[in-house]
Amino acid sequence: MIREKAREGVRKGGSRARAGLGYLADRIIENAPRIPVRDLATLRRQFPGLGPEQLADKLVAGAANASSTVGAGVGAAAMLPVPPAMPTELAAEITGVAAIELKLIAELHEVYGVRPPGNLKQRSTAYLTSWSEERGIDPMKPATINAALGGQMKRELRQQIMKRTVRNLPNLMPFMVGAAVGAVMNRRDTKKLAARVRADLRKVRVPWDELPQLPPLERPERPLEMGEIVRDLGRGTLGDPER
Repeated sequence: MIREKAREGVRKGGSRARAGLGYLADRIIENAPRIPVRDLATLRRQFPGLGPEQLADKLVAGAANASSTVGAGVGAAAMLPVPPAMPTELAAEITGVAAIELKLIAELHEVYGVRPPGNLKQRSTAYLTSWSEERGIDPMKPATINAALGGQMKRELRQQIMKRTVRNLPNLMPFMVGAAVGAVMNRRDTKKLAARVRADLRKVRVPWDELPQLPPLERPERPLEMGEIVRDLGRGTLGDPER
């Protein structure tokens, strides 16, 4: 009887975890087209006098700082004797860092002159692929930009989310090191992702003086704000089918 109950508990726990990961994957996919992205012309106006590599360095530094701030916030919450709604806090960190990194990936593609073709939704799909596979997009290879938001994409996203969740486990420890550990780990992982994507983009980069005249990037109808991620996640346990 005890063994059967234990197996049942493990089964329910596993199904809830999978449901939670699926929910997060869906939220990241939904958020992607709403992330504001600066095109190359806007970036060059905001950072005058910088070349492609210097500009990319600036973008990476800004994204690493932003993801480290998200990690520190959740780590600080974990220091409390009873962490407040930790599943929701952790989910907010995962989706928040994903939004920061997706924005970084999109703007790195702009800097290296390899904007994926298509409309806002199609480019968002390409950036999701880049994020989930931790690589740059090659516009000369249609297979790298035509990935559909189907089962394979969602499986890859779930794997990415699971890896990030495991990385974030130190944030859940109720020790004073929580905030520092969360900040350092997020900063490191965002920089590592950027290095991989930049290595791919350098192979297919188009010099600025050889770029065709590109139209400005369209703005999302409802641009995503970081605070909205936390509000949308609510205060319950994610992926719990009984709630």
